[in-house]
Amino acid sequence: MTNPEAPGPVVRTVAGSVRGRAEDGLTVFRGIPFAEPPVGEARFTAPRPARPWSGIREAYAFGPPSPQDAGVAGPPAAHPEGDDWLTVNIWTPEPDPAARRPVMVWIYGGAYKFGHSGSPGYDARRIAADGDLVVVIFNYRVGMEGFAHIEGAPANRGLLDQVAALEWVRDNITAFGGDPDLVTIFGESAGAGSVASLLAMPRAAGLFHRAIAQSVPGTFFSDELARDIGTVLAAELGLRPTVADLAAVDPAELVKAGQTLAPRMPQYVDRWGQAAPTVTPYSPVVDGDVLPVTPWQALASGASRDVDLIVGHNRDENRLFTAMAGKLGQITDERASKALRLYAPGGEAAYRAAYPDASANDLYERVQTDWLFAMPSLHLAEAHLAGGGRAFVYELTWQAPANDGVLGACHALDVPLLFGTFQADLGLLLFSGTEPSPEALALSSRFRSSWTAFARTGDPGWPAYDTERRLVQVLDAEPAVAPYPEEASRRLWEGHEFAALPLLKPGE
Repeated sequence: MTNPEAPGPVVRTVAGSVRGRAEDGLTVFRGIPFAEPPVGEARFTAPRPARPWSGIREAYAFGPPSPQDAGVAGPPAAHPEGDDWLTVNIWTPEPDPAARRPVMVWIYGGAYKFGHSGSPGYDARRIAADGDLVVVIFNYRVGMEGFAHIEGAPANRGLLDQVAALEWVRDNITAFGGDPDLVTIFGESAGAGSVASLLAMPRAAGLFHRAIAQSVPGTFFSDELARDIGTVLAAELGLRPTVADLAAVDPAELVKAGQTLAPRMPQYVDRWGQAAPTVTPYSPVVDGDVLPVTPWQALASGASRDVDLIVGHNRDENRLFTAMAGKLGQITDERASKALRLYAPGGEAAYRAAYPDASANDLYERVQTDWLFAMPSLHLAEAHLAGGGRAFVYELTWQAPANDGVLGACHALDVPLLFGTFQADLGLLLFSGTEPSPEALALSSRFRSSWTAFARTGDPGWPAYDTERRLVQVLDAEPAVAPYPEEASRRLWEGHEFAALPLLKPGE
């Protein structure tokens, strides 16, 4: 029997040599810098290549996350302190340059304001072992550091970090046993929004070959909206949204500015529109440069047509947020009407006609699930088809077992299922810390086998989506291929364009 955490082999990267650990039949490398710490003169700049080092660097510990909000599952677990925020971690069956295994690169979610590659919920050992492939997870800047509009700084710094990490994979992954010509990016929520962005970004072209987007958020900011929100964020600190004003501010203070503004964002609905109730002041910005156009527009015009795509969502995405707000089952008809007026593309009457027997709670959740995740995900598949690409669509309908299934197939349920991390992070919330049932374990295995088969061959095991049959993989206790289940919503949103969210009126 091998030591579960024995010193592993040494691998030479472009910047220097690293030693990993042998763990459970894999070799794991943690905390390898892929870029310089984005502090000091590098604060708010595009990422710069990591400085070379001499000797052998022990890659045993995850690097520190960028300063950030507490996550949905509470503050991040204990992690190293420091400013080396841009690091990469690798799980590999064999760090042999001749192995040339497929590579999967995970991009974490977190509303663009939190997330850490070292979170226990992202332990990639099962994906790497089950799929016999290399898994890479990296840190990128979130919150004001990564996404706020700051004059004098490039937009979408968090996305630029992701490009830098993928460039590192291209230049180094062969030495870890991976094939740089067979890279699949995959991510959930803000991570799926990042995947969609990378599909649309000229800077990312050629850095990956397949993509999986789990619950794509429809929130992309126009430059004008991002500029206005950035001004309000800086004003929380009594400053202007400029590099000159903000570069010397402790990163923790910038986090506090976002935390202070977020709960007050609904007060700005007449100015920021649909972005205001999301209570996250960060999203990718359609700036015309880093992100030239929205992902839907880019894919429809043929960007990334050679990249096969899996995209899908969970049936009851918004249920998690309703529950976290303590409003589950308590939505009034007035509150449902307000949500329908704000989000429904055909107005309130169209949704009520399409769902005549739905309760106020169901209408409230349905329209927000559709607006934020379900329809952006479906439309991304359809845009990719229109541009000549190939897409596979899924919907997760299996219910989270916590609290007798009251959360349904809610947002983020796919993460512990995919990673098999039922006792960590959101897994604890959605599975109540109990041992997973045989049904849960079977669905978890199904997720991994489909995702890794796609990374290896381009075929996840169900038919590609088309606009005639609209066949999708329905992931439940008994997975099945069926026409897209949310046909009523699909029809309501059929002509809708997911454009960059506008600034409705400038700040005073």
